[in-house]
Amino acid sequence: MPRKKSTASANANHIVSSAHLVSPDSAEMSEFEFGLIVAGNAFHRWIIHCMAAAGLKDLTPLDVLVLHHVTHRARDKRLADICFIMNIEDTHLVNYALKKLQGLGVVVSQKNGKDVTYAATDEGRGYVQRYREIRESCLIDALKADDGLNRDIGELARLLRVLSGMYDQAARAAASL
Repeated sequence: MPRKKSTASANANHIVSSAHLVSPDSAEMSEFEFGLIVAGNAFHRWIIHCMAAAGLKDLTPLDVLVLHHVTHRARDKRLADICFIMNIEDTHLVNYALKKLQGLGVVVSQKNGKDVTYAATDEGRGYVQRYREIRESCLIDALKADDGLNRDIGELARLLRVLSGMYDQAARAAASL
């Protein structure tokens, strides 16, 4: 009968942040989670610096993401829709970001019946356009150097969406314990 690897030997070949969580059944998941932590933090740092270079300083990662989503497809968005698309349960966090962005003059709200909707102002769209130009120059141009990496990104995005569904289901299961 084959022996299972001990946790110590499973950890030796994987780069993880929490060795105590490594499962002999899927050390790769712990490795993925560490990569997700590092990539998430790098992404947040990137969007803050990119938006600062575009002229909007002192924003949080959520502020930047909310501004991008409010600008998305030039359609007014409701708070609930923003939270749903971004998979954020704590509506007060998004509401706070929207208020902050309104204070900066880059987002405006409008009452439509019972609903309040949000849209980017011309100034907000200008910052987003400048962000896009900086993104093209600093990030997208770097992808051109590695065609294989660029091709893999679409598959990686699909995999991340699948895994987010698995994490959501696991969160519901954990909440019921």
